[in-house]
Amino acid sequence: MANIGFFDPSTVPPQQDFTPIPAGEYVAQIVDSEMKATKTNNGQYLNLTYSVLDGPYKGRLLWTRLNLDNPSAQTVQIAQQQLAAILHAVGLGPINDSAQLHHKPHLIRVEFVPAGRDRKGNIRERDSNEIRGWKKLEGQAPAGAGAQAQQQMPLQHQQPTQNQVPQQQPPQPAVSAGGRPAWAR
Repeated sequence: MANIGFFDPSTVPPQQDFTPIPAGEYVAQIVDSEMKATKTNNGQYLNLTYSVLDGPYKGRLLWTRLNLDNPSAQTVQIAQQQLAAILHAVGLGPINDSAQLHHKPHLIRVEFVPAGRDRKGNIRERDSNEIRGWKKLEGQAPAGAGAQAQQQMPLQHQQPTQNQVPQQQPPQPAVSAGGRPAWAR
């Protein structure tokens, strides 16, 4: 038995569930960003932390990595295209600090990625999510953004996996009494 002293669980939010969320479009915003060294230490990537703003997954965190400094020119080009898509989605032009991306709601397209071997032969030990598209919010968030909105979503190097789970209907955004989504207040 260990004496941990007095602990009141009402003063600390419970740990968040990190299981993957269903594939679909979500209103989200970047809440943190950081440049980190790659595993091989021969480059750097911009790690972006997203927070979902509406629906049953409100508050859930998702991450994406943009390999902006890499020996592979193709990898850098893909990362630059993704960053350009994010800048368009949040309504910004040229930037020099990733903090300029923070707290600007936009739509992200999330894919479910099952555990197993990926297209490069790497093994994923657990199911995960990947952000594969970014889109500007036009007015209010679309209620249950359907197939037409998904077709307009810019696709960023999407390559289907052999075990890809069928896309599920995205959650409905929470709307306040005034008819506006919670994130737009």
